[in-house]
Amino acid sequence: MTASSLTNDAGFPLAVAPPCGPTPDEVAEAVLIHAAQGGCGDAFRQLVERHQQRVYHFCFHYLRDASDAREACQDTFIRAHRALGGFRPKAKFSTWLFQIALNLCRDRVRAGRNRLTGSWDKGALELPCKRPTPEEVAMRHSDLAKLDRGLGALPEKFREVLVLSCLEGFSHTECAAILKCSERAVEGRLYRARERLAAWWDREAA
Repeated sequence: MTASSLTNDAGFPLAVAPPCGPTPDEVAEAVLIHAAQGGCGDAFRQLVERHQQRVYHFCFHYLRDASDAREACQDTFIRAHRALGGFRPKAKFSTWLFQIALNLCRDRVRAGRNRLTGSWDKGALELPCKRPTPEEVAMRHSDLAKLDRGLGALPEKFREVLVLSCLEGFSHTECAAILKCSERAVEGRLYRARERLAAWWDREAA
């Protein structure tokens, strides 16, 4: 049977969706990962450049401190570099990175933001994690500062899911992979997190 012979009950041809496959960007990233796993420093630098700003933003929203966020961002890529040989492409590289970033941010909060240090396994490399943008600095002087305080007032599990989903734009599936829970759990946490944040917001406005 050919695609042209597929019809519906009315005799009209059915559209046949093309097979799904990796995008050119995903293919390019897979090539970089393979090269970096083989010891290519330039390939890893390119992976850092692809993801550093988003990782930094996540750390900034989680830790609510620019200096801590820069260090957590750098430590994320240090750990990723050390563990890269064990990365398997069954998960997205970005999901794997954010699992590392999340664990580091959790550790900092639980340890009173105890500083983490490290160096590259293969030669010293200064990570170009960028300093906060003017928009991020302005957070402290606008309504976003209130949102920042509200996030800080939430329990950890609610703050995490709000930052990942609402601020970083991850899908529920991606959030579940990063948080290592079910999508249903993500949905439940988001619902309760929004309720708590709304209640906090109303109290602040009173």
